[in-house]
Amino acid sequence: MSLPRRALLAAPALAATPAKAQGAAVDLLLVLAVDASGSIDAAEFALQRDGIAEALTHAVVLGAIRSRPFGAIGVAMVEWGSPGGAVTVVDWMRVADAASAGAAAAAMRDAPRSRQSYNAIGDGILHATGLIAAAPWPAEYRTIDVSGDGPDIRSRVPAAEARDQAVAQGIVVNGLAIEGSSAWRGGRLAALYERDVMGGPGAFVLRADDRRDFARALRAKLIREVALPPQDATPAHAAGKAGPAAG
Repeated sequence: MSLPRRALLAAPALAATPAKAQGAAVDLLLVLAVDASGSIDAAEFALQRDGIAEALTHAVVLGAIRSRPFGAIGVAMVEWGSPGGAVTVVDWMRVADAASAGAAAAAMRDAPRSRQSYNAIGDGILHATGLIAAAPWPAEYRTIDVSGDGPDIRSRVPAAEARDQAVAQGIVVNGLAIEGSSAWRGGRLAALYERDVMGGPGAFVLRADDRRDFARALRAKLIREVALPPQDATPAHAAGKAGPAAG
């Protein structure tokens, strides 16, 4: 049974204690959980991957990473879509400077696309939660970024339930609703992400007008997540477009 929503939003972040800790701690463990379902054509898929690469290597994002105590984050990328079919397409990579950010960006841009269908967001969140539990570094802050152009449809574990499980483990789940030509445009998709995806202290949902807007929105999202740890951030319970910080 899922925990009450208010209790989950108030749950404190727990320090990660991965079984295979290797090397120094990082400030943040971040899983980019990306929509690879059938609604994403090849051109849109490339724009999404390029947006991730651009955001990771942006000077403002790197500055935000360097501003934190350890000066490093761990990033991984998951693709979701098919019921129970979410996969890790880029395993954990440590980002601390321009060179390591470039390596992570290249890995995420060039990784082969997984075979996905439908919109099983909940199963993607569960997969990302397990990936964080197995991370090679400890981190006080853990975040899952869910980006997509549609709501949860055929998850084996519904998105809200999977979100509740993640938040109960001290993980913040943020959303990036890519509306554009979506059937749920006009703020409808963002509202669904607020209801079913967003959870944890300081969690928020941003909206991208289309896939070409993805890089700007993701960049603003990364800056916010890295520069403002969850319990220090002002809770955002209403979806909004990325602001001037997007650059």
